[in-house]
Order: sequence, then C-alpha cells, then structure tokens
Amino acid sequence: MSPALALLRTLRPQQWVKNLFVVAPLVFAKHLFDRPYAIRAALATLAFCALSGAVYAFNDVRDVEGDRLHPTKKHRPIPAGALGERTALVWAAILATAAIGGAALLDWRLALVCGGYLVQNLAYSLWLKRVAFIDVLLIAAGFLLRVQAGAYAIDVPASPYLLACTGLLATFLGLGKRAHELAWAAKSGGAIGGTRAALAGYRVPVVRAAMLVLAVATCATYVLYTQDHHTVVSFGTRQLVWTAPFAVVGIGRFLMLALWRPRQDSPTEAMLRDPLFLANLVAWATLIVALVY
Repeated sequence: MSPALALLRTLRPQQWVKNLFVVAPLVFAKHLFDRPYAIRAALATLAFCALSGAVYAFNDVRDVEGDRLHPTKKHRPIPAGALGERTALVWAAILATAAIGGAALLDWRLALVCGGYLVQNLAYSLWLKRVAFIDVLLIAAGFLLRVQAGAYAIDVPASPYLLACTGLLATFLGLGKRAHELAWAAKSGGAIGGTRAALAGYRVPVVRAAMLVLAVATCATYVLYTQDHHTVVSFGTRQLVWTAPFAVVGIGRFLMLALWRPRQDSPTEAMLRDPLFLANLVAWATLIVALVY
C-alpha cells in the first residue's frame, strides 16, 4: 500500500457522509439552489471533512495498540504498519489548522464551532470515550455542532426542531453502534469491553430499550416539525408530513441492522451499503426537495 493511499484510508473518506448534516440548514432554509449560499455551505462541509479526517488520524494513533487486537481494526493502515504514527499526527495537525483557518475566513462563529468540535473530539479520544453513555452523548453533540456550523456558514438561525431531531437521531445511531458491538461480541465469543473500554458499562436490554424510546421520540419530533406553524408558513405547505414514513422506514432498518442482524461491520457502515436503506434515503431527500422547492 502506498503512503498516499494509507493516509487516505486513515482519513476515512467513506465516513465523511456524516458531514452532510452541515448542509441541513441550507436545505431547510430554502437556499439549496442559491449559489452564494451553496458555496459557503460546501466550504463549511469541506472544513468538517478535514476536521473529521484529522480526528480519525489522531484517534488511530491513540488507539493503535488496542486496534491491533480488534478483528477488523487491525487492518487499518496505522496498526498494520502501513502509515507511521508521526506522519499521521503531522497530517492531522495540518488538516485541523487548515480547516479552522478556512472557517475563520467565512465566519468567526463557524471557526469557533470548528474549534469546539476539535476540542470535543480530542477530549473524547483522550478520556471520555471510556465512559459509558457519555461517549455516545459526545458523538451526538458532534452532529449538533455540524448543524450549527452549517447555520453560521450561511448566516441563518438553526431551527430548534432541526437541532432536536439531529440530537435524538445521533444519540440513537450512537447507541445502535454500541448495541451492535455488544451483540457481535456475544456472537463471536469475544470479551465485552475487550476492544472498547466503555462497552463494559453498557447492557443490551438497557441499550435496546433506550434505542426504541429514541426511535419513537425522533419520529414524533420530526412529525411535529412538519406540522409546526413556523414550518408551514416558511414552506407554504403541510405536505411535509408525507416524508415521515421514510424516516420511520430508515430508523426501522437501522434497528434491524444494529439489533437483530449484527454483522462484523458496524451498522453505520452497513447501512451505507444497504440497498433498501439507500433507496429509502434517496426517496426521502427527493420528496423533501420537491415539496420545499
């Protein structure tokens, strides 16, 4: 494996799809086809892609010994020896500096959010990822920061409903990943907490119950958003409620991948290769754009 390819794999470009949350304010503020707004949102998203890559590189260096014991993580470039730890840290610093500097050129508030995202992830990597439930809440906070960054980038207020849906959904997805890890450890005979310290603080029945509550809360909050007076006035329609079934199907499919059909890959990675989930996502996004615009 070439050094460039090893670095690219370490930055995890397949995970950058999470940064599309930065674009959410652009879509729901009805500026998707306004070029100046779209360019600023795209640059903010690029900044978060660079930050995400920097965080992944730093985290892989931090976890290199534990990753060598993991059935799949041991094949990552750093634990496999394809990319040097010092090289990874240098590139992490370059990417983080470029991302925050570029964000500052767009809006000082965006730069502050980017800085906060970086500090939060460093705290997560160094200490807090070992604490059950706190680790998932920090992941959810990262998605909230993405949405807020997107709002600052185009200078529009972030909808409280959008933030609420994002926080609930992100917590749901984070718990799904922990549920999958617990289920896979039980299925494969591995030790609970052997490769993730916080996992020992989770219990399958508690995680499943919490996920079901969050699934219902997320769907209910989304339905309330579609019928909120401000939403109806802004978009001039109550028809957004017809996009709710797609949200229910997506959440239900993730529950299946996380709880009832655990595979070696995490459910967040599996859903990005799942034809049903992807088709549902495309249909949901298409219907939203059609109704809003």
